[in-house]
Amino acid sequence: MDTRRYRMVVTSGLDYVGTGALVDGELRRWLREPPKSYDVDAFAEGRNEIARGVTLDHDSAMTTGGSYNRWRLRETAPRGTWQTTVLIRQVAAGPTWVQLDVEHLPDDPEAVPAAARTPRLARSLLGVLDARDGRADVTHIPQVVEAEDVDAVIDELCDQERRLPVVMASTPRDADFDTWLERTVDPLVRPLAGLAILYVLAPEAETRFNQILVYHRVFGGGVRTYLPGVDPAWAADGQRHRVMSPRLIAEDPRRAGRILAYLPQGLATRLPLPPALDSVPVMRARARQDEDAPELERLRNENHALEEILTEAGREQRIRADEIRHLKRELRKAEDNESLLIAEYDEQYRELHEVRAQLLSLQKHLLTMGAGHIAYAPVDDDPDDPTSFAQILDRITDMEHVHFTGNRKDALELDDQAYGSSWVRMTWDALLALRDFADAAVAGTAACDFKQWCAAAPSGAHSISPRKVVRDESRSVKNKASWRRQRTFPVPDYVDPNRKVFMGAHLRIGGGNTIAPRLHYYDGACAEHGIFIGYIGAHLSNTLT
Repeated sequence: MDTRRYRMVVTSGLDYVGTGALVDGELRRWLREPPKSYDVDAFAEGRNEIARGVTLDHDSAMTTGGSYNRWRLRETAPRGTWQTTVLIRQVAAGPTWVQLDVEHLPDDPEAVPAAARTPRLARSLLGVLDARDGRADVTHIPQVVEAEDVDAVIDELCDQERRLPVVMASTPRDADFDTWLERTVDPLVRPLAGLAILYVLAPEAETRFNQILVYHRVFGGGVRTYLPGVDPAWAADGQRHRVMSPRLIAEDPRRAGRILAYLPQGLATRLPLPPALDSVPVMRARARQDEDAPELERLRNENHALEEILTEAGREQRIRADEIRHLKRELRKAEDNESLLIAEYDEQYRELHEVRAQLLSLQKHLLTMGAGHIAYAPVDDDPDDPTSFAQILDRITDMEHVHFTGNRKDALELDDQAYGSSWVRMTWDALLALRDFADAAVAGTAACDFKQWCAAAPSGAHSISPRKVVRDESRSVKNKASWRRQRTFPVPDYVDPNRKVFMGAHLRIGGGNTIAPRLHYYDGACAEHGIFIGYIGAHLSNTLT
């Protein structure tokens, strides 16, 4: 997911003329004040040289089909150009759209663009425009949700017109609300100005909010990111909306901020523009001509301007080509994930069908024995099952022949990025299967590898779908030094004198998003020492990431 560019897309609560005046004023103030301190007296149509190596281009149009005003700032930097574009647009009687883009254009075609930070201009624009996304207000600081606001906020969460994610913060039970808001929440969400709708639940509102959204709760100082299209009545929908734990926020606020910003930043650049904005023509600004200059000088200036336009077009083409390549990789990855998910769905449906048939047969048998109360008694989840990756890491130590040698931090990050608890359940099921396999291998009763074990596990033993077991990495991954190093993990010296081995064998814990957790393990010494797990965490780099 591309998080290098900053993009804000909102509608203004003002009309087109009023929006244009405010944007013009805020842009001038932003350019005039430190650290920029540019001369913005010359602010006319075309190209304006406002400082050495700094140009401000402006174009506009007003037709029966719609109107737009656009400003493009280009600032020369040591390794490229920083480009900031502000666009206001209205089509017919539709809303007035405001778009703000910041991106880095490298001089070197092979260089990776630098990541753009949230500009101060975004915050100042949000402060004056009465900006909205669907039914929700878009502000640069979190809005406090009181108890009487909960119903309206839930309507915003379910609004089908909403494009931006909603970032909702809760408050620790023992914290002073105002202090928590000022010292923790405000700095945490500051980079999200214009990228998300920002809320913090007051303690009285939190209870009511969680009573209504039983599948989408947030509490205890956690922060949840709600994607567009929330369905409060569907339990499975809760898995789409990430929860960040208060533990990460307390232990490493800066890292928590980076993780929290990753999804809104990526969504902002990948989401298609509204048709009104997408229909604006490409900007091709040219410097104004001095009518009093000699004709030869004017021709030279014209030629120079045309060369600049060609250079700009070539640079834009390289940047967009890079974006297209990135999207193609993402598409390929999504297609591969879709194929795997379809196969897993078919397999799971077959298993579910078999279990249901067996359950129905057992219930009928119990009824004939007069034990109907047992046949239809509800079954609770095992209370001993772990509910987080932190608990999973603690429970591995109880497994005699399964050893975790990796970095706990990688696994704990999944608690802060997980969609619901399915990753935890799948990881725990996989560990139980690895435990039973390792115990059998050490006992000399497993004459197979783990994938074969899962395909035909003994009665009473745990197993997972063989489709989730990958025996080794591809040749391209193993042959690339950096990717191979990523998959080389520590082991005791009695397993390998180098105290580390390449662990190509892995389990697919989850898929369908950019994290796609994996568990990498080593079974080369399973008959003597069991299984060694070197990594539990987000998908490592490969040809698709």
